[in-house]
Amino acid sequence: MLQKSHGVVLYVVKYSDRSNIVHVYTEQNGQMSFLVPAVRRSRRSSAGAVLFQPFSLIGFETDVRPSTGLHPIREVEMWYPLVSLPFHPYKAGMAMFLAEFLYRVLQEEGGNEPLFNYVVSSIRWLDACEKDFSNFHLVFLIRLSRFLGFYPNLEHYVPGAFFDMLNACFVAARPSHGQFLSAEESSRILKLMRMNYDTMHLFAMNRAERNRCLEVIVGYYRLHLPAFPELKSLSVLRELFI
Repeated sequence: MLQKSHGVVLYVVKYSDRSNIVHVYTEQNGQMSFLVPAVRRSRRSSAGAVLFQPFSLIGFETDVRPSTGLHPIREVEMWYPLVSLPFHPYKAGMAMFLAEFLYRVLQEEGGNEPLFNYVVSSIRWLDACEKDFSNFHLVFLIRLSRFLGFYPNLEHYVPGAFFDMLNACFVAARPSHGQFLSAEESSRILKLMRMNYDTMHLFAMNRAERNRCLEVIVGYYRLHLPAFPELKSLSVLRELFI
Protein backbone atom coordinates (compact mmCIF):
# COMPACT_ATOMS: atom_id res chain seq x y z
CA MET A 1 0.00 0.00 0.00
CA LEU A 2 1.45 3.35 -1.02
CA GLN A 3 1.62 5.87 1.81
CA LYS A 4 2.94 9.42 2.07
CA SER A 5 4.38 10.50 5.39
CA HIS A 6 6.93 12.64 7.22
CA GLY A 7 9.75 11.38 9.36
CA VAL A 8 12.95 12.00 11.31
CA VAL A 9 16.06 10.15 10.16
CA LEU A 10 17.61 8.29 13.10
CA TYR A 11 20.14 5.71 11.99
CA VAL A 12 21.74 4.42 8.81
CA VAL A 13 23.23 0.94 8.43
CA LYS A 14 25.13 -0.34 5.41
CA TYR A 15 23.19 -3.19 3.80
CA SER A 16 25.32 -3.82 0.73
CA ASP A 17 27.66 -1.97 -1.62
CA ARG A 18 24.64 -0.54 -3.39
CA SER A 19 22.09 0.03 -0.63
CA ASN A 20 21.64 1.11 2.97
CA ILE A 21 18.96 0.56 5.58
CA VAL A 22 17.64 3.85 6.96
CA HIS A 23 15.72 3.83 10.23
CA VAL A 24 13.19 6.67 10.39
CA TYR A 25 10.80 7.76 13.12
CA THR A 26 7.60 8.41 11.17
CA GLU A 27 4.56 10.50 11.88
CA GLN A 28 2.03 7.74 11.26
CA ASN A 29 3.67 4.42 12.09
CA GLY A 30 6.44 5.09 14.58
CA GLN A 31 9.87 3.74 13.69
CA MET A 32 10.19 2.14 10.26
CA SER A 33 13.11 0.77 8.25
CA PHE A 34 13.66 1.56 4.57
CA LEU A 35 15.95 0.22 1.89
CA VAL A 36 17.56 3.08 -0.03
CA PRO A 37 20.34 3.29 -2.63
CA ALA A 38 23.75 3.98 -1.14
CA VAL A 39 24.94 7.53 -1.81
CA ARG A 40 28.34 7.57 -3.46
CA ARG A 41 30.63 10.45 -2.57
CA SER A 42 30.65 13.13 -5.25
CA ARG A 43 29.60 16.72 -5.70
CA ARG A 44 26.33 15.61 -7.20
CA SER A 45 25.58 13.30 -4.29
CA SER A 46 26.04 15.89 -1.52
CA ALA A 47 22.36 16.87 -1.52
CA GLY A 48 21.32 13.22 -1.30
CA ALA A 49 23.70 12.59 1.59
CA VAL A 50 22.12 15.39 3.64
CA LEU A 51 18.73 13.72 3.25
CA PHE A 52 19.82 10.80 5.41
CA GLN A 53 21.94 12.54 8.05
CA PRO A 54 20.84 12.17 11.69
CA PHE A 55 17.79 14.34 12.46
CA SER A 56 17.07 15.18 8.82
CA LEU A 57 13.34 15.91 8.44
CA ILE A 58 12.12 14.17 5.31
CA GLY A 59 8.90 13.70 3.39
CA PHE A 60 8.54 10.45 1.50
CA GLU A 61 6.28 7.97 -0.25
CA THR A 62 6.73 4.32 0.55
CA ASP A 63 5.19 0.99 -0.26
CA VAL A 64 4.12 -0.21 3.20
CA ARG A 65 4.32 -3.98 3.40
CA PRO A 66 2.94 -5.34 6.70
CA SER A 67 4.53 -8.74 6.08
CA THR A 68 8.07 -7.33 6.16
CA GLY A 69 10.01 -4.91 8.33
CA LEU A 70 11.89 -3.41 5.40
CA HIS A 71 10.03 -1.06 3.06
CA PRO A 72 11.17 0.50 -0.24
CA ILE A 73 11.02 4.28 -0.56
CA ARG A 74 9.50 5.48 -3.84
CA GLU A 75 10.15 9.21 -3.43
CA VAL A 76 11.98 11.22 -0.78
CA GLU A 77 12.62 14.92 -0.30
CA MET A 78 13.61 17.35 2.42
CA TRP A 79 10.44 18.15 4.35
CA TYR A 80 11.95 20.91 6.49
CA PRO A 81 15.40 22.09 5.38
CA LEU A 82 17.81 22.47 8.30
CA VAL A 83 20.04 25.52 8.01
CA SER A 84 22.73 25.01 10.66
CA LEU A 85 22.33 21.65 12.38
CA PRO A 86 24.00 19.41 9.74
CA PHE A 87 26.98 21.73 9.37
CA HIS A 88 27.67 22.94 12.93
CA PRO A 89 30.08 20.48 14.62
CA TYR A 90 28.53 20.72 18.09
CA LYS A 91 24.95 20.54 16.82
CA ALA A 92 25.79 17.68 14.47
CA GLY A 93 27.41 15.78 17.36
CA MET A 94 24.30 16.26 19.48
CA ALA A 95 22.09 15.16 16.59
CA MET A 96 24.16 12.00 16.03
CA PHE A 97 23.90 11.05 19.71
CA LEU A 98 20.22 11.89 20.18
CA ALA A 99 19.22 10.23 16.92
CA GLU A 100 20.97 7.02 17.99
CA PHE A 101 19.35 7.34 21.40
CA LEU A 102 15.89 7.64 19.83
CA TYR A 103 16.62 4.73 17.50
CA ARG A 104 17.18 2.55 20.55
CA VAL A 105 14.31 3.72 22.76
CA LEU A 106 11.59 4.07 20.10
CA GLN A 107 11.90 0.66 18.45
CA GLU A 108 8.72 -0.62 20.07
CA GLU A 109 6.80 2.67 19.82
CA GLY A 110 3.99 2.97 17.30
CA GLY A 111 2.52 6.16 15.89
CA ASN A 112 2.42 8.86 18.57
CA GLU A 113 1.58 12.36 17.34
CA PRO A 114 2.53 14.28 20.54
CA LEU A 115 5.89 12.49 20.71
CA PHE A 116 6.56 13.03 17.00
CA ASN A 117 5.71 16.72 17.34
CA TYR A 118 7.99 17.03 20.37
CA VAL A 119 10.93 15.54 18.48
CA VAL A 120 10.36 17.67 15.38
CA SER A 121 9.87 20.93 17.30
CA SER A 122 13.02 20.21 19.32
CA ILE A 123 15.06 19.66 16.17
CA ARG A 124 13.77 22.90 14.68
CA TRP A 125 14.60 24.77 17.89
CA LEU A 126 18.18 23.49 17.92
CA ASP A 127 18.61 24.31 14.25
CA ALA A 128 17.46 27.91 14.80
CA CYS A 129 19.36 28.50 18.06
CA GLU A 130 22.53 30.55 17.64
CA LYS A 131 24.10 30.21 21.10
CA ASP A 132 23.71 28.81 24.64
CA PHE A 133 22.54 25.35 23.58
CA SER A 134 25.14 23.29 25.47
CA ASN A 135 22.50 21.73 27.72
CA PHE A 136 20.06 20.94 24.90
CA HIS A 137 20.65 17.18 24.90
CA LEU A 138 20.12 16.97 28.67
CA VAL A 139 16.82 18.84 28.62
CA PHE A 140 15.69 16.90 25.54
CA LEU A 141 16.28 13.52 27.24
CA ILE A 142 14.67 14.47 30.52
CA ARG A 143 11.54 15.72 28.78
CA LEU A 144 11.51 12.71 26.46
CA SER A 145 10.96 10.45 29.48
CA ARG A 146 7.52 12.05 29.95
CA PHE A 147 6.36 10.51 26.66
CA LEU A 148 7.80 7.11 27.59
CA GLY A 149 6.01 6.91 30.92
CA PHE A 150 8.76 7.38 33.52
CA TYR A 151 9.16 11.12 33.96
CA PRO A 152 10.34 11.79 37.55
CA ASN A 153 7.81 12.83 40.17
CA LEU A 154 8.96 16.19 41.56
CA GLU A 155 6.17 16.72 44.10
CA HIS A 156 7.95 15.55 47.23
CA TYR A 157 11.24 17.34 46.84
CA VAL A 158 12.59 19.19 49.88
CA PRO A 159 16.13 20.47 50.40
CA GLY A 160 18.33 17.53 51.34
CA ALA A 161 16.12 14.93 49.60
CA PHE A 162 17.53 12.00 47.64
CA PHE A 163 16.43 11.17 44.12
CA ASP A 164 15.33 7.54 44.02
CA MET A 165 16.15 6.61 40.41
CA LEU A 166 14.47 3.21 40.65
CA ASN A 167 11.10 4.62 41.74
CA ALA A 168 11.47 7.95 39.88
CA CYS A 169 10.78 10.18 42.85
CA PHE A 170 12.41 12.25 45.59
CA VAL A 171 12.53 10.77 49.09
CA ALA A 172 13.58 12.17 52.45
CA ALA A 173 15.44 9.05 53.61
CA ARG A 174 18.31 7.27 51.86
CA PRO A 175 16.83 4.32 49.89
CA SER A 176 17.94 0.83 50.90
CA HIS A 177 18.88 -0.04 47.30
CA GLY A 178 21.86 1.60 45.62
CA GLN A 179 20.03 3.34 42.76
CA PHE A 180 19.80 6.88 44.09
CA LEU A 181 21.56 10.23 43.91
CA SER A 182 23.14 12.16 46.75
CA ALA A 183 21.32 15.20 48.08
CA GLU A 184 23.72 17.50 46.22
CA GLU A 185 23.30 15.76 42.87
CA SER A 186 19.55 15.45 43.42
CA SER A 187 19.33 19.22 43.78
CA ARG A 188 21.27 19.70 40.53
CA ILE A 189 19.10 17.23 38.62
CA LEU A 190 15.95 18.87 39.99
CA LYS A 191 17.01 22.22 38.54
CA LEU A 192 17.63 20.58 35.19
CA MET A 193 14.20 18.90 35.28
CA ARG A 194 12.55 22.27 35.72
CA MET A 195 14.25 23.85 32.74
CA ASN A 196 13.15 24.23 29.16
CA TYR A 197 15.06 25.19 26.03
CA ASP A 198 14.60 28.91 26.62
CA THR A 199 15.87 28.87 30.22
CA MET A 200 18.53 26.14 30.15
CA HIS A 201 21.34 28.63 29.51
CA LEU A 202 20.85 29.84 33.09
CA PHE A 203 22.17 26.48 34.32
CA ALA A 204 25.92 26.93 33.83
CA MET A 205 28.05 23.77 33.86
CA ASN A 206 31.57 22.79 32.91
CA ARG A 207 32.24 19.69 30.79
CA ALA A 208 32.72 17.39 33.78
CA GLU A 209 29.42 18.47 35.36
CA ARG A 210 27.57 18.17 32.06
CA ASN A 211 28.98 14.70 31.45
CA ARG A 212 27.96 13.63 34.94
CA CYS A 213 24.40 14.80 34.28
CA LEU A 214 24.41 12.85 31.03
CA GLU A 215 25.74 9.77 32.84
CA VAL A 216 22.91 10.03 35.37
CA ILE A 217 20.25 10.45 32.68
CA VAL A 218 21.53 7.52 30.60
CA GLY A 219 21.70 5.41 33.77
CA TYR A 220 18.13 6.41 34.59
CA TYR A 221 16.95 5.24 31.17
CA ARG A 222 18.80 1.95 31.60
CA LEU A 223 16.96 1.31 34.86
CA HIS A 224 13.60 1.78 33.19
CA LEU A 225 14.50 0.23 29.83
CA PRO A 226 16.55 -2.85 30.84
CA ALA A 227 17.46 -3.80 27.24
CA PHE A 228 18.97 -0.38 26.54
CA PRO A 229 22.42 -0.96 24.95
CA GLU A 230 25.66 0.97 24.94
CA LEU A 231 25.60 3.90 22.51
CA LYS A 232 28.40 4.24 19.98
CA SER A 233 28.05 8.03 19.80
CA LEU A 234 28.16 8.67 23.55
CA SER A 235 31.95 8.96 23.71
CA VAL A 236 31.87 11.56 20.91
CA LEU A 237 29.33 13.69 22.74
CA ARG A 238 31.36 13.64 25.95
CA GLU A 239 34.22 15.40 24.18
CA LEU A 240 32.19 18.16 22.57
CA PHE A 241 31.95 20.95 25.14
CA ILE A 242 34.60 22.43 27.37
